[in-house]
Formats: sequence, structure tokens, C-alpha cells
Amino acid sequence: MTDEPTTKRQRFSHHEPASDDFLATFLPTPAAESQSALAGYGFDSIDPFLSPATSWGFDEFAHDPTYLASQEELRSLLFTTARSAAPTRAGTPTGEDSTDGISFNAKQVLVKGKRIHYLKNYISQVAPWLDMFDTNRAFGIQLPALAKQSPPLMYSILAIGARQMERKEKTQSSFDSLELYQEAIRFLTPLLHAHDTHVISACVVLCCLEMFSASAQDWRRHLEGCAAVFDAFGVNGFSGDVLQAVFWCYARMDVCGALISDGTESTLLEPSKWLPLGTPEDSVESLFRDASSPDMYANFAVYLCAKACELISDRNKYVELGEENGCDLQQYQNRWSRLWDQLSNWSLCRPKEMLPVETTTSDPFPHMFFAHYAAISSNQLYHTSCVLLLSSDPKRKSVVGTSPSTSILWHAKRICGISLANPHEGCLNNAIQPLWIAGRLLSHSSEQALVVKTIRHIEAMTGWTACWRVRDLENVWGYKVQATL
Repeated sequence: MTDEPTTKRQRFSHHEPASDDFLATFLPTPAAESQSALAGYGFDSIDPFLSPATSWGFDEFAHDPTYLASQEELRSLLFTTARSAAPTRAGTPTGEDSTDGISFNAKQVLVKGKRIHYLKNYISQVAPWLDMFDTNRAFGIQLPALAKQSPPLMYSILAIGARQMERKEKTQSSFDSLELYQEAIRFLTPLLHAHDTHVISACVVLCCLEMFSASAQDWRRHLEGCAAVFDAFGVNGFSGDVLQAVFWCYARMDVCGALISDGTESTLLEPSKWLPLGTPEDSVESLFRDASSPDMYANFAVYLCAKACELISDRNKYVELGEENGCDLQQYQNRWSRLWDQLSNWSLCRPKEMLPVETTTSDPFPHMFFAHYAAISSNQLYHTSCVLLLSSDPKRKSVVGTSPSTSILWHAKRICGISLANPHEGCLNNAIQPLWIAGRLLSHSSEQALVVKTIRHIEAMTGWTACWRVRDLENVWGYKVQATL
């Protein structure tokens, strides 16, 4: 093995009238099953050529000067708050919503315009994918209840509910979400200093809103403020209650940002800060297992993926940039082997909720159906982590044996198969980056066309910007995918 990287990577540049219990009326009901199907997988009715070139070639919202100014205002506000709170990771947000005398009547807010529809859309469409790893449904149940007394949280919820509708309906030129986004920031400004749980939740919801239209180059920039606040306030993946759920929602976005960087960056919030302060490395596995929760076991897969991104980034920076981070060949191999063992143990020791209820061999990808929502994305991230490790050092395969799990293509095909067999929208948007990582390893045109159609389906169904990855895959494959399936 040499210290030379096996592939060249593109580097991205970053810069630093209603009853008192009116919300109960809009609690979510099970979503109707999609009636479309793609060759038996669920996508036939989706236009196979739906792409940014035809639907979102230019996102007016993302380039609106007012939005850009408000976005920068929020980012600056979060950094200022984090600096005023530092240095501490032991501080605990109060859990009380200090409105500083602000009069707030949620019912009056909701009767204006389409706001009640935005709330309903949030609860039925947006919250389920925010709650993918949380059976207690903090975003779908707890936050809407808290929002009745919290102006910034209410406006944040309405803003993201509106933005998701605008994306799906391809709204142009007029955005209710922008006004709601600005109102949320206005109410946040005097409250952040209180380190309030509701306010931190509102910040993460607004961050999710920004991600709908974020470009690859700007993804991390949208996350930086939240990362700084979590770090300064000492919020981590074991903080408990709402803050814990909010943290893991952020963490999944942070991992996506690291995956987008293609080996050049780790997560903004280093994985060690996802854990209680002072947690030793050899206690991490038992920490997640002792939680005795399928949700936390799924979060363990998110953490391991973050560790894979961290390792690869550290090695690339050491080799390519000469960064003195200690990741020489010996340390790299030791960390690689330890992480591979952790991933293998994760798969081997999965609780029954994390196992597929049906697995069948099919062409071109295996069909793996999961009943537990968190199992969908966590298993996909497990396979993604394995692909990352095997890609970063193919020679290590001889060290870990010859089982199917040491085949990079075996993992890649399971990443694709999981997305095709589990069309829950909350899992689809989490699959964009894993599909990119797996898709570039595929060589047969039928496999490539199916991955492209899946990514286009994700954008059409969720409103989440995804099709830029189609162009990236076509660049890797050397041709534009035109054939229908």
C-alpha cells in the first residue's frame, strides 16, 4: 500500500376558527400508498425525464435577494449566540420558552392565508421524514404542541410546510415560505440567548427548510450555524427528549454534507461531540446498545457513517494536503480495521426491528423490505459506510476475508435495492447521496437507468433537490441516460 490516493476527488469550496386544542385536528393519518410503480418497484407513473433542466433549472427562491439576506442574518445570529455561550459543553437548554413579553396567539396566526394548509402539510408530509429515526415523533407531535406557545417554532413549522408544497408544486415568483421564514428569524433574534429548547428546535427546522434548495457547494454553509449552537450548548445525541431527536435530525444532514464532499471533509460537528462529554472510544458501542432502542441502534449507523467520512477525510488531508493530523499509514490501517469491525458487529447484532421482513433475489437489485422506518435508512447507511471503506482502500479486502460483505458491488446493489423496495418518502430523501455513491460503481445500462429514474422520482415526490446527482452520475458513466424502462 502506498500513501498515494487511489482516485482524484473534486474539492468543494466552503464559506465559513379553532378549538383550544386545534392542533389535534391535524394529527397525521397514515399516508395513502403511492399508486405508481416502476417495473414492480413503485415508480411507473413518474416522468422518467423529470430533472432540474425541466423542473428546477433555476430555483428563484434560492436566489431571491431577500432570502439570501435573511439566511445570512440567521447564520450570523447563530454564530453570535454560540460565541456568547462558549466555552461549555455542559450547559443545558432551559426547556422554557422565554418570549420576553411577546404576545402570541397561535390561532390568530393560523387563520391567515393558507397557513392552516401549511401546518397540515408539515404534519402529514414533512414531519414523517424528520421523524424517520424517532418513534416518539418529536417533530410530528411534540414540536407542533410546543409551537402553540412558541412564535419562532410556529413560524418555522409553517415556513417549511409552505416550502415543501412550493417545491412539489413548482411554485415560481411568489413564496409564502419566505415571509414565514423571515418571521421565524424575527422572533428568534431576542430569544436565542435564553438557550431555549423550542428555539433550538426552530433553528433546526429552518436549517431543513434551507436544505430543500441548497447547492452542493453551499450545503455545509447552511449547517454551520446549527453545528456551532449544538457545540456551544452541549447538545448531543444522548441529551434526551426533544433535544436528542432534534440533534439526530441535524446529524443526518451533517452526514449528507460529508458524503457530498466526496472524501474531502468530515462532518462539521466531529463525531466525538455526538456523544456525552468524555465518552471513551471503546465504550461507544455499548453506549448505543445500552439505550435498548431500535431508534438509537439506527442512530448508531449514522454515527458509524460519520466515522467513515472522518477517517477518509483525515487520510486524504494527510496524504494530499500534508495536514499533520496524525493519520499516517499505521494509524489509518488501525482505524480502518476498528471501524470495519464496528460495522460488521452492527450488522451482525441488529435487533429484530432492524432486520428486513422480506429479502428476495431480483434483477438487477435485491428486494429488501423493512417494516421499521428507521431500519430503512440505517441499513442503507451501513452499506454506504462499507462502500466508503472498501473504496478508500481496496487492498484491505484481503485482511477482512472473502464473505459477500467484503464485495463493494454487493453493498452498492443493496443500497439501490433498499430504495426501490421501501418507497417511504422520509427514506427517499435520505437516500440521495447513498444512491450517488452506489450508482457510480454500476456498469450495466439497465442498472444505471433504474438509479437515475429513482433519483428523479425522489425529487418529484418529496420536493427535495436531487437531480443534480443525475448529472454527476452521467459524467461518471460518460453518457446521458435516455432509455425508458
